[in-house]
Amino acid sequence: MKHWMKTTVSAAVLATIGLAGATQAQETVELIYSDTVQETDRRSGILKQDFAGCLGDGFEFKPYFGATLFKQGTELTAMQRGNLDMANLAIFDFYNQVPETSILGTAYLWRDYEHMRATFDSDVLDGLIAKMEEATGLKILAWPYIGTRHVNIRGDKEVMTPADLEGVKLRMPGGEGWQFVGEALGANPTPLAFTEVYTALQTGAVDGQDNPLPADKQMKFYEVTDQIILTGHLIANNVFSMSASKWDSLSADQQAKVEECARVFQDAMDADTIKQESELVAFFEGEGLKVYEPNKDAFRTHVLEVFKNSKFSADWPEGVLEAINDL
Repeated sequence: MKHWMKTTVSAAVLATIGLAGATQAQETVELIYSDTVQETDRRSGILKQDFAGCLGDGFEFKPYFGATLFKQGTELTAMQRGNLDMANLAIFDFYNQVPETSILGTAYLWRDYEHMRATFDSDVLDGLIAKMEEATGLKILAWPYIGTRHVNIRGDKEVMTPADLEGVKLRMPGGEGWQFVGEALGANPTPLAFTEVYTALQTGAVDGQDNPLPADKQMKFYEVTDQIILTGHLIANNVFSMSASKWDSLSADQQAKVEECARVFQDAMDADTIKQESELVAFFEGEGLKVYEPNKDAFRTHVLEVFKNSKFSADWPEGVLEAINDL
């Protein structure tokens, strides 16, 4: 009788331990993430170290890089369909569903990094962000700074004003918003996937591209171009997002952890980007590229005028541009 009771108690204890272990395993949250950049890109390393590393054992972060899971520009739809949990989106990914977001893709919207960060740290965009989340079914977690975009071209033609870019085949990401930025700069925009840009520059299929300096280095565009014109037309950041269905499935503590780690990732990206930008002009000059600043007043005046006279400005939320300018 005692033997039977002992065996029964042991079985019960083991069952309880097994149930606890199964419950613990079930509570581990899987997060599937897709990105256009390569796994060797600095953003990928920072994401794994500062976001995934911050999350801890309660989460299993599964990243896919180099557009191997979803092609550039298709991540938003994948998140809405429940096929993807997280991504670093571009602001123009939202345009078709939330036209008001075109204001955040306006060239020369921000004076510098500090102005951009002050905007996102204020309440100026609260209404727009709420509309983005409601219309797309996403939870926006952070706005990591990836660098200021400059024009990078082949050849020795000096570019000082938008008129000097006439006829230049400038690779821009696909999508109407991105193509319009290229037009506003004065160039002939050509849509092309990020992963295909190096070969297109190498073969002369395009004359140039625009990206932040860290991306130019990472993708080795300096090997197939001759100059970088420091137009500084877009203070670029990603929209670090999670699908609302995944977000809603998390407990309050899990949501708080994800938000905390998203901010850690944003701060790390900002710091690394600023550091690299302070060093890379010298690097590119050392690689034989000509790096110079054009007539930025001419670019800013022309580009903003083009935007204000376009259909995009009709969608800008009332008062937001003025509020951004006042910061």
